[in-house]
Amino acid sequence: MTVSAVSPGPPPGIAQDRFKQVFRRHPGGVVVVTVDAGRGPAGFTATSLTSVSLNPPLVSFAIAGTSSSWPHVEAARTAVVHFLDAGQEALARRFATHGADRFAAPTKWRPLATGEPLLDGVAGWLRLGIEQLVPAGDHHLVVARVVDAWVDTGRDPLLFHDGAYHPLRTRTDLGHALPHHA
Repeated sequence: MTVSAVSPGPPPGIAQDRFKQVFRRHPGGVVVVTVDAGRGPAGFTATSLTSVSLNPPLVSFAIAGTSSSWPHVEAARTAVVHFLDAGQEALARRFATHGADRFAAPTKWRPLATGEPLLDGVAGWLRLGIEQLVPAGDHHLVVARVVDAWVDTGRDPLLFHDGAYHPLRTRTDLGHALPHHA
C-alpha cells in the first residue's frame, strides 16, 4: 500500500461571498453574551452558540478578533449567554451595533452576585466558566462550562436568517398552543 504525498499548506477555501451566501440561508438562534472582566460590562450579539458536550456541560460561541468586546472576553473568567425571545430584536440590534453604549438605557440589567452582567427580561440564560479560547481564523472560539442556568419555557425564540431577525412563533397570539399533528 502506498501513501500519497500531501501538498504543503492549507487547501484553498471558497470565496468569502459564497461562504456568506451559504450561511445566510442557515438560520441561527440569537443570543447576547455579556462579561465583566473588571473593566465594566461588555457584550455582543451572537448566532454561533452551540452545545458541545452534555458531560461535562459545555457550550461554545465565536467572537471576531476585531470586536470591541474581544479584549473583555479574552480577560474574563466567566460569561453569561442570554437567549432572546421573539420580541427582543431591538436588544439584539443594540448589542450588535459597533460603538453603542450597550448597557445604557433602555437596556435593563443588573450584576449577578458573582459579578456578571445579567440582562432583564430575556427568555433564558446560562452562566459560564470560560475554559478555552481557541484562535480560529479571524475569530476566537470560546469553550465554556455551564455552571448555572435559567429558562422561561413559555417564550418564543428570535432567529437570524438571510441578514434579518425573525421571530419564531410557536403559539397563537391568544397564547394557546398550536394543534399538534401526528
